Amino acid sequence: MQIKVPSLKRIRENRLFWPIVALLLIFLVDLIFAPGFFKIGILDGHLYGNLIDVVNNSAPLMLVALGMTLVIATGGVDLSVGAVIAISAAMGTVLINPALGNELITNDILAANTTNTPLWLVVIINIAAGTVCGLWNGFLVSRGKISPMVATLILMVAGRGIAQLITNGQIMTVYYKPYWWFGNGFILGLPVSIYIVLLVFIIAWVLVRKTSIGLFIESVGVSAKSSYYTGISEKNIRLFAYAFCGFCSAVAGLILSSYIHGCDANNIGLNYELDAIFAVVIGGTLMTGGRFSLMASVIGALIIWTFTITMYTFGVPANALLAGRAILVLVIILLYSDYTRRILNRLFERKGRRNVTAN
Repeated sequence: MQIKVPSLKRIRENRLFWPIVALLLIFLVDLIFAPGFFKIGILDGHLYGNLIDVVNNSAPLMLVALGMTLVIATGGVDLSVGAVIAISAAMGTVLINPALGNELITNDILAANTTNTPLWLVVIINIAAGTVCGLWNGFLVSRGKISPMVATLILMVAGRGIAQLITNGQIMTVYYKPYWWFGNGFILGLPVSIYIVLLVFIIAWVLVRKTSIGLFIESVGVSAKSSYYTGISEKNIRLFAYAFCGFCSAVAGLILSSYIHGCDANNIGLNYELDAIFAVVIGGTLMTGGRFSLMASVIGALIIWTFTITMYTFGVPANALLAGRAILVLVIILLYSDYTRRILNRLFERKGRRNVTAN
């Protein structure tokens, strides 16, 4: 039986090629200048180290990037994901907190370690709140025919105000330990957040690769008018994409609020819309819509957080990280450009001709 090996050109054209190359280059820099970056230890039966931190810290961004991928693939964009994270986190922390509104949390309440709402119901309401926000965005874009940037900008501006209203302007602190499990728990030595991302990824992959939804999303992204004339409900596809993005943002809000044991409506999920767009662009999905790769977007989120923790390791100030991320995205976009591809194709073609001549 003859095994067919893919050509080098085909490998280079794969959507996962450049994101993996970028991630490996960052790892190479760490290996040369900070070998301790790869050290992994075990403490209380849990794995710890920079690599574990990369995966754990990037979990919320991976989730948001999954939703953002579908939105961008339809030719849209969602600028409200950070605000949706704040709304969902605010909803969850208010419901789980034994003292609501202006009530003071006394030592007796802390010692009781109880909650007014069952944990399972808190999770459902948390996720439902984010999904409703996504449906609102999808309704404005698909039915209201409002530009995606303008439609989602409305919730981006108003969302944190809504979160402030939910928390009554307070920074909510969660003392109910079972709630901490989503962001701080471990299963088989690995953070729970990894398993949550894996579950959502499988759901998304099955929906877009084992049903016709993925093909419809790409079709709408390439040409909404042509999709309409072929019988595809362009409105419902856009509505689904934004609703799923809201769902992913809500799950990210659950993890983030659990991780920090509370919710600061002004800061939780801040700049996640930019990071999510960065991750999707790094993954090779075009902002004009069309073909997409969920795995490439996940790798894009890993690249961003690997780069971030690497910069922290090298002592780069936090206020310089955004500039560093911008340079990172610029370099990767240049690698994606047609000009770079033509140069690489010429180089490999010349190398191939020399090998043929030598033989």
